[in-house]
Amino acid sequence: MSGQQLAAVILAAGQGTRMKSALPKVLHPVAGEPMVNFPIRLCRELHCEKTVLVVGHGAEEVRRALVDQPVSFAVQAEQLGTGHALLCAADELRDFSGTLLLLCGDVPLLRRQTLERLLAYHAEQQAAVTVLTAEMANPHGYGRIVRDGEAVLRIVEEKDASAKEKAIHEINTGIYAFQAPLVFEALRSVGRDNAQGEYYLTDVLEIARAQGLAVRALAVTDADEPMGINDRVQLAEANAILRRRINEAHMRAGVTLIDPDTTYIDTSVEIAPDCVIHPNVHLRGVTRLGGNCIVEPGVIVSDCVIGEHAHLKAGSVLAESTLGPCCAIGPMAHLRPGTVLAGHNKLGNFVETKKAILAEKAQASHLTYIGDAEVGRNVNIGCGTITCNYDGVNKHKTIIEDDVFVGSDTQFVAPVRIGRNSLIGAGSTITKDVPPDSLALSRCEQRIIEGWRLRQKNTKK
Repeated sequence: MSGQQLAAVILAAGQGTRMKSALPKVLHPVAGEPMVNFPIRLCRELHCEKTVLVVGHGAEEVRRALVDQPVSFAVQAEQLGTGHALLCAADELRDFSGTLLLLCGDVPLLRRQTLERLLAYHAEQQAAVTVLTAEMANPHGYGRIVRDGEAVLRIVEEKDASAKEKAIHEINTGIYAFQAPLVFEALRSVGRDNAQGEYYLTDVLEIARAQGLAVRALAVTDADEPMGINDRVQLAEANAILRRRINEAHMRAGVTLIDPDTTYIDTSVEIAPDCVIHPNVHLRGVTRLGGNCIVEPGVIVSDCVIGEHAHLKAGSVLAESTLGPCCAIGPMAHLRPGTVLAGHNKLGNFVETKKAILAEKAQASHLTYIGDAEVGRNVNIGCGTITCNYDGVNKHKTIIEDDVFVGSDTQFVAPVRIGRNSLIGAGSTITKDVPPDSLALSRCEQRIIEGWRLRQKNTKK
């Protein structure tokens, strides 16, 4: 780029009627995040001086969704074509001089390397306009690139193309590098005398050529990259392509995916080497897996930090939880937000936790609910135990200190504290604090009435 400044405009104003959705098209997720995040990330990686997002349909919803993103906004109140959309960003870039990159908010598969090639070629050719193109076997519906060698003569939209021009297979992707402010000066002279009654951005090319300026085109090497998403079918296709890329990257980095085609990993997930991921696993959001983890079929993990050597067994669901090393979870366990395991913990089948902090080697092997609780080291919680944390109005905490043994079918009615090294007898309902080193029981005295069943039978005769 020879030190030239770089800015970007991302077009995201369209209604996306073919999505048949109340959600603005650019907010539909691809690999776990809104599709518009992908071009925004590219702009950040390319160190754009400024990124302007042109919004229209659902503008306020888009603004709210992107409040933390490094973009400014321009509004296209009336949908009058791509040329008009870019012109709506002119005020935001009135002081900018340099290379202007034009991207689309519904094109999430574009790679940074492709844009770097485009910008390098644009600078090398000293072009006023460089358009990114693609060769398509079926170019129907796309604008065609009419060339004379390296030079681009014009781009002809499908509805305006002659039979000869429709036979061209090189198409316009809608992604450009422009000289600015020249592009805005040209756009102000563009008319709407065409089949769609819109301000065609492509008319800028002819204006640049008329001024003796270079107009060039660079073809992508992967035709999937400039794929736009207009309906749910294309959304699914883009998800599949991006998942394949993500999964291949993890496998090349030392992660074993038993069946990549049925493994669903979001873009923001980090996985250390030597993890083994089984089929039908979903790893979502800001999730990190330490090395040598095993994730069995049907596991869903969202926004979790998983320590090394964890074993997440089949059917378990984990959300917003933190696990230290060497934890075994499930099968069919449910770790809800706020669960923190220090390490070497076991939570077995049908154990549910929520806002539960477990120290090292604390365990609950099956059929237990631990909510709003602090559990000490080496605590063993028996089957069927419940922390009764909700009184119908407020949540209360259960604290179980180190080395406590909890018998099966115990209910802790919070708030309650169980002192260290205590033993809670099976079948107890604990409503008061238990001192350290104690045995706590709350059973009714057992009664045996011999012969009772026989007498009942005789009564019924």
